[in-house]
Amino acid sequence: MVGACVALAMAGPASAQSSASGPIKVGLIFPLSGGAGPQGQHIVQAVQAMGALINAKGGVLGRPIEIVARDDESTPAIGVSRANELISAGASVIIEGWNSPVTLAMQPVINRAGVLDITAISKADPILSGEGNPLAIRLNSSNSQDGAVIADYIANTAKAKRVAFLVENDAYGNGALASIEAELKKLNYSYEKVAEEKFPFTQADFRVALTNVRAANPDLTVAINANEGLGMPALIRQAKQSRVPGQLVTAVGTIAPSVIQVAGDAANGLIGADIYFPDVEPFASLPQNKEFVAKTQEMYKYTPDKYMALGAAALEVWAIAANEVKSLDKEAVAKRIRGGSFKDTIFGTATFQPNGQLDSKHYLFTVEDQKIVVRPGVN
Repeated sequence: MVGACVALAMAGPASAQSSASGPIKVGLIFPLSGGAGPQGQHIVQAVQAMGALINAKGGVLGRPIEIVARDDESTPAIGVSRANELISAGASVIIEGWNSPVTLAMQPVINRAGVLDITAISKADPILSGEGNPLAIRLNSSNSQDGAVIADYIANTAKAKRVAFLVENDAYGNGALASIEAELKKLNYSYEKVAEEKFPFTQADFRVALTNVRAANPDLTVAINANEGLGMPALIRQAKQSRVPGQLVTAVGTIAPSVIQVAGDAANGLIGADIYFPDVEPFASLPQNKEFVAKTQEMYKYTPDKYMALGAAALEVWAIAANEVKSLDKEAVAKRIRGGSFKDTIFGTATFQPNGQLDSKHYLFTVEDQKIVVRPGVN
């Protein structure tokens, strides 16, 4: 899974790559071990599948791309170290980001090296602030976008008056909570926050927090937990065992088929929302998505989820932009992406806001018989 880096004795990674005739190195930094390791591994596989499709069509600037993956271990300092490794290896672009704190730590390092940095998953709003990376690009929906969706569900669908929150205590979780509450305020919706329990990313035992939530007797509990390999499935199972009253609603993008598989029957009845489903319209009939899904299934015997699609789309968009501007130059490629649109991607027409954020349409879903059942789009 994790490719070996070969150090290049040249002045700068981007210039070295643009003047060479060999493969173009594409760096990936995701958690490949620990609680989020399975999801990170799946993202790398999806990017490799997309790389195979791109190479079969001529590569980038007539050269094949080579995927080089590194494990950030969900730790900011290790992420920075891995970024430096890929910079030294001559990566022309680095696609990163499962944990927002890791992304925020890596951004200035990658930016100073003159390498294009594309965030695939991490959601914290400061990622696009320009402080760490003035040419930031992100594929996943932001905390602000997600907060509006969850707030709308609480206020206009569930009409919950007593709301509890289980929150990952980091830049992602706290940002998600702040966004939901800000959007509820915008809606002028009156509710009581009856409980707020916070926990670290690595936590897997939520029994004390859930006991406190149960005692608060909420109408609805929002679970914000990005540890999909360990934390979120455990939280779902323990919430069911603790008989927490009311509806359990999960933050946008935190429920994938792999989470449901681990959580088992306890996942039934969950409410969530997301921006991509491989076999649901409008994605199911898109030629590029069908090709990507088929290639991933062929190579890895696995149907891609949203996270895998975001990683693959990051590579796809970068490749299209580089081929269009006929350059690997960081600024030229970033300017083509930021504020631009790309037809015929696995997301259909992918349009980016001027700040680098991909526009997304959210779809509410429920979990029934351990399967995701999608409702009509909500924005």
